[in-house]
This record gives sequence, C-alpha cells and structure tokens, in this order.
Amino acid sequence: MKILFFAAVFIALIFFPGLGSVNAQEEQDPYPLRMELYKKVEAVTNVPWYYLAAVDQYERNIRQVRKDLPKPEGIAGIYFRPEEWAGLLNPNINDESPVSIQFFNGMGFDGNGDGKASTADDEDVLHAFAQYLLSYGTDHDNIKIGLWNYYKRDKTVGIIIGKALVYKHFGRLNLEEHAFPVPLRSNHSYKNTWGDARGWGGRRIHEGTDIFANYGVPVRATSYGIIEMKGWNRFGGWRIGIRDINNNYHYFAHLSGFAKDLKTGQIVEPGMVIGGVGSSGYGPPGTSGKFPPHLHYGIYKDNGYTEWSFDPYPRLRLWERQERQRTKKK
Repeated sequence: MKILFFAAVFIALIFFPGLGSVNAQEEQDPYPLRMELYKKVEAVTNVPWYYLAAVDQYERNIRQVRKDLPKPEGIAGIYFRPEEWAGLLNPNINDESPVSIQFFNGMGFDGNGDGKASTADDEDVLHAFAQYLLSYGTDHDNIKIGLWNYYKRDKTVGIIIGKALVYKHFGRLNLEEHAFPVPLRSNHSYKNTWGDARGWGGRRIHEGTDIFANYGVPVRATSYGIIEMKGWNRFGGWRIGIRDINNNYHYFAHLSGFAKDLKTGQIVEPGMVIGGVGSSGYGPPGTSGKFPPHLHYGIYKDNGYTEWSFDPYPRLRLWERQERQRTKKK
C-alpha cells in the first residue's frame, strides 16, 4: 500500500507542481492555488475536491472569527490541535514522524512524501483530513457520517455539505460576488436600523436592516449559496434563509411570497429572484398588513459552536455601490 501511495504522490507532483512557498501568491489570488491543492489530493485519495474545499473553507471561516484558534496561514485552512495531530498519548506533542504518529493513533500524515508529517505543510494537512474521510468512504453518505463523527454537530455537517454542493454546482472556488437585495432601479430606501427596539412578541432588538419598497418588488439573493430555510415565521412572516460559502446566513423576511418552484436545498447566485417585498408576519401563517411593505434583511455568522447576528448595513452599502459600478461598465 505504501508503494502505491508514494507512486500516486509522484504522479500528482508531476501533474500538480509548484505548491511550495506560496504565501505571497496566496494573498494575491488564493483560488488557483487552493484548487490545485484540492485536485492534487483528490487524484491520490479519490475524495472529491469539492468536499475537501468545503471542509477547508469551513475551517478557514471559523478560524477567522474564533479567538481560541490560530488565524489561517498558507493555502490550507484546516487546523489540527497538536494532540489530535500527534496522538493523544504521544509524549512528543510536536511529533512529525509518520511512524510514531500512526503508533499513537494521531491524524498526522505525510502527504508530500518528504518523510515528515507537518502541520506547517499544506499538503500534509489536507491529506490528513482526506485520509480520515477515506476511512469512511468517498461517497456522499459515508462522507457525511465521517464529518459527523469528527465534528459531533449536525449544523456543522449541514453547512459543510451545503458548501460542497455549491462548489460542485459552480465548479470553482471564487464565489465572492454579491448583489443588492432589490433591483437598483426600484423605488427603495433604507437606513441603519440595527439595534433599534422592537416590542411585538416581547422586548428585543432589531437584528437587521429594513429596506422599504413597493409591494411585490423583486427580492434577490445577495450571494452564492444554498437555501437552508423557506417558510413561515411568526415574526418574519414568509421568509427565506440562504447560507453562503463564508458561513454567513442571509435572512430575508416579510416577503409577499416566494419565486416559483423555489425550494429548500436549492443553489442560488447573486441577483437571482427568490421572492417579493411584502408585509407578512407578526402573527399566524398568512398574517399581513400590520406594517408598511419592506424587506427585513439580516446576516448571521456561525463559528462552529453558535450563531450570532451582525449589522448588515455596511455590506448593503458596499454591495449597492459595487453593483452600480458593474452596471456602468456594461
């Protein structure tokens, strides 16, 4: 088996060269280098690249917002704690020997064939997680089982699988473009209403930005992502929740209705119509007209443990400005 593995690594090095010192390139344009790494590991392990990309992106996202984890460096975003990498009972917590790491049941792996299993090497890191998934299988259902056994959190598994489906659908990693939630040509207005008091259903703060527009004005997806939630909420009325590839959950509420054939699990892209501006909510299903028509738009961030809302107003201003600039260029 080791002979076959190193032969596969040798072949991969031929077809995917140049993954050495790439920090400067990573900062300039990270996507080609990441894709090269994912494809290289896929060629050796047969774990589809989009699952590797999804796990890597999920880990990168939570490391960017968690204080207990080091910030990501290099290409790979996956982080292994030292005891997880070397093995819980390993007396050498910084062990890089593949033989002793394996003896102590650590996850560390020599992915590039240099005789060391190093957490500082992107190939070793991604290969280590790929080998873990490979122990369950390379099909969708077994990968889900492997992810659950690793993270022990249904939401995390759902987020990663959603990312994988989005990457697979578009066939690329650069999915950062955004759109403003309503057409720029529509008669709309908004201001920063983050944190304003709300009284219906109990005292609470306003976790979003209200965009006022005429009833039925199209509401559009603001990002690439997957629909996690669609239906009624007594506060938000007819609402839709979309998860993007950066662990952000985009919440669209008070809709007049949904776009035809829109369903949970559907993949969306910026500018795609998902519903219409309405005044639904503040009551049982079907309640409408208790306030002027508007879109409530909120964003929530997941950090691997919990999810919290943050002010979407600055991003809305940015996306509106970017879309106007793109429109001028056409």
